[in-house]
Amino acid sequence: MQKTFTYPKFEFVQPPELTEGKTGHYPVVVVGAGPVGLSAAIDLAQQGQDVLLLDNDDTVSIGSRGVCYAKRALEVLDRMGCGDKFVQKGVSWDVGRTFLREGEVFNFNLRPEADHHRPGMINLQQYYLEEYLIERARQLSDKLQMRFKSNVISVVPGEDQVTVRVETPDGPYSLTTDWLVVADGARSPIRTMLGLDIEGKIFMDRFLIADVVMKADFPAERWFWFDPPFHPNQSVLLHKQADNVWRIDFQLGWDADPVEERKPEKVIPRIQAMLGDEREFELEWVSIYTFQCRRMNRFNHGRVLFVGDAAHQVSPFGARGANSGIQDTDNLAWKLKLVMDGQAPATLLDTYTEERGWAADENIMNSTRSTDFITPKSATSKTFRNAVLELAANYPFARALVNSGRLSVPSWLATSSLNTPDADAFKGNMIPGAPMADAPVQAAGGDGWLLHQMGNRFQALHYVEDADALDAGAAQALSELQAGGIPVEPIVVARKGQAPAGLKTLIDTKGCVAQRYDLQPGTTYLCRPDQHVAGRWRALDAAKIKAAVARATGNA
Repeated sequence: MQKTFTYPKFEFVQPPELTEGKTGHYPVVVVGAGPVGLSAAIDLAQQGQDVLLLDNDDTVSIGSRGVCYAKRALEVLDRMGCGDKFVQKGVSWDVGRTFLREGEVFNFNLRPEADHHRPGMINLQQYYLEEYLIERARQLSDKLQMRFKSNVISVVPGEDQVTVRVETPDGPYSLTTDWLVVADGARSPIRTMLGLDIEGKIFMDRFLIADVVMKADFPAERWFWFDPPFHPNQSVLLHKQADNVWRIDFQLGWDADPVEERKPEKVIPRIQAMLGDEREFELEWVSIYTFQCRRMNRFNHGRVLFVGDAAHQVSPFGARGANSGIQDTDNLAWKLKLVMDGQAPATLLDTYTEERGWAADENIMNSTRSTDFITPKSATSKTFRNAVLELAANYPFARALVNSGRLSVPSWLATSSLNTPDADAFKGNMIPGAPMADAPVQAAGGDGWLLHQMGNRFQALHYVEDADALDAGAAQALSELQAGGIPVEPIVVARKGQAPAGLKTLIDTKGCVAQRYDLQPGTTYLCRPDQHVAGRWRALDAAKIKAAVARATGNA
């Protein structure tokens, strides 16, 4: 098989617990150096926390595995200071097409609105994602240590700390930590060690993944076939990745032999039938998978916190796995920082389960519906599915029922207990709990994007038409938001002008911020460190903002 990627080897370095024969202590330990564990470690480290990351391997993931990264995940990676490299290497796309046999029956656009910085989705092999995240982690080496070939074999939770036993090539050692973040994957050995349940549904079907290296002029779109002539009575998915690698998924059925179906002599004819020509291609990676939709009842258990696949699992249709896990860490890191800094009670971490548990339920619901549509398990379900597909080519009502994967979208935390409900009338989508919409702006450094100015702290956006004419009382109230236990950075959004010294000004160059946030003079938004709206008002009131901060941090 051809290889387009050279797998790095990360050296095992004997830790001080072995060289000095002592038990080390670390404020935060993260277990698992996949995309989610690395994101958690980077996010905490760049916010000033000392973090130790443990992984039982010495390289990145083998095979492309997760390949689709949604706009919201890219915005989180931007906030962590490493988004550009992923987008530059990945294949950006917005359009997906669904076919019945040879005819198109449905298409969608993940970014129907202009003036957003990031595309709806990029495709990038998981090994690149992990490699780039490790590069970012090494830039934070003053706060973030990484230890490879370090396998966690025991976890003992306590009231004040967690004791962890680690096996290495040079022998075992113990350490303690104030907080243990578990990102050790769908089979989560730590979850098993602690006897914690995960409940859900296993789907009785098998799929073949083939990463194929070839030159093809197919557009950078997601193509999904039901009952294609080259693979009758089953489904096929095609994605373009970096380095002329194409991901092809073939539905096989539950009775397929996973050992036989992985053999090149079985895989190659399927691809040849799909391509329908004599073009050359080579296999890079082949795998057979089944999937399940499951979640833990709680994601936080005292000082042990579960993220990503360790906490919840979905089928791959919809690209909701890694994207959801990265949003987990986006939600968790700022809350854990406040708790560690003594600025919020430990009960704030219950809202991690509240908010991300709600998101997991939404992902599982969408993923289950997609899987049931793609792989109907009864004659009635299949008859309904086929009727929908036949009608969709000509009737718009049926297109809404076509479900080849409801793709990952950001979670709207509209029911969160951390939100301050609206007391004023607003239009549009930026309700309390909403993920912030991007828009072009001009800052002191030149043209840029709203979301590049947001995150990692609480911020208040205050709108005026002309920043030069900002009322002195408003300027004073905004400046005072920076004082106190949990400071709020004030930002003036305007069509023109410059706010007084000490107040950042963003110019709404195209009016997109005003339109997307329904801004009127005096409108003020409170935004969380994870770029979700916490509250909004038609007039600036510092007392209301401070009360909303208290509510959003569990201090109310």
